[in-house]
Amino acid sequence: MAFEFITQALRQQQTQSLLRTRAVSNEAINFSANDYLGLSKHPDVIAAWQRGASEHGVGSGGSALVTGYTPAHAALEEKLADITGYESSLLFNSGYSANQALIKALLNKNDLLIQDKLNHASLIEAGVYSPATMKRFKHNDSGHLAQILTHYRPKHANSLVVTEGVFSMDGDMSDLRAISQQCKAHDSWLLVDDAHGFGVLPQGQNSLKQHGLLASDVDLYMATFGKAVGVSGAFVAASKDVIEYLVNFSKPYIYSTAMPAAMALCIDKALTIMLTETWRVVHLNQLICYFKQQCFLRNITLMPSDSAIQPLIIGDASKAIKISQYLASKGLLVKAIRPPTVPQGTSRLRITLSANHSIEDIDLLLTRLQEALNINNGGAS
Repeated sequence: MAFEFITQALRQQQTQSLLRTRAVSNEAINFSANDYLGLSKHPDVIAAWQRGASEHGVGSGGSALVTGYTPAHAALEEKLADITGYESSLLFNSGYSANQALIKALLNKNDLLIQDKLNHASLIEAGVYSPATMKRFKHNDSGHLAQILTHYRPKHANSLVVTEGVFSMDGDMSDLRAISQQCKAHDSWLLVDDAHGFGVLPQGQNSLKQHGLLASDVDLYMATFGKAVGVSGAFVAASKDVIEYLVNFSKPYIYSTAMPAAMALCIDKALTIMLTETWRVVHLNQLICYFKQQCFLRNITLMPSDSAIQPLIIGDASKAIKISQYLASKGLLVKAIRPPTVPQGTSRLRITLSANHSIEDIDLLLTRLQEALNINNGGAS
């Protein structure tokens, strides 16, 4: 029977408690979203979208090289370059597309790609399909990175090291300063995927500033608009030459319909709010500290993370689902994350905090979470 593997694969997922299903969002208190600063429902952001739609329509009509590049797009790219300290930037419809575009356009069979073991699927998949030689270094281990660079870098024309600023599933921060130093020492470029660091870290608007780095320390910078900015889409920041090269040679950019001008105006407004309503980052980081402290007092063991991503390892996939379902029954949305998104045996609750949350929301989550863990034989507590 043709394509019989489809049914077999779904049955196997079901048997292993790994079947993915979609659920229509409800009015639960959301502890799974990446809307870290709570901007997705900000009235000024919504109003900017509405004005943009009235003035420019709801679509772009074509790719950026045909009809999809407007003054709104140009202004947003200029603003992003200014915020990040790079010469230029380029808009994409998603972080996945941006990461694929960079690796596909910049590397060939004579080149070397080195990735952190826990990099996002968009980066790893791009590396798998790239003609470049790909190696992976132990998570956040600059010493292991140095060993790989020492051995393989001399054999390749170009070398690109890729890491995340804040890792999406573990919530920990990359040791960017040490990694940047290794890249400089071995004449290798560095790409940082800062989807979960951009706009939310206490020491600056991004992971570079958090570690006291400049744009000159990181050759390629990617971040998304679906997290702190509260909308969707992504951008790449780099030198003017790199951006012009992508415009000319990146198929994901050239052959994709551009984001609507209305969305560009909406993102622009959200960025302004992100930079001016600084209380949001302060409040978010206060909630992070409070949540971690209260978990410690209740003997709930979290993974080591100072970001808005607070993972609670459960281990067993079916148990993680049961705990998630219990929380949902109490009006709390906390999704279970299972393999292959995370390694086998590390199924977890990926708890994310937002500036829209209150101390009362956190207390409710803690109470219900402890109930759920006790019902399920202690879980990870």
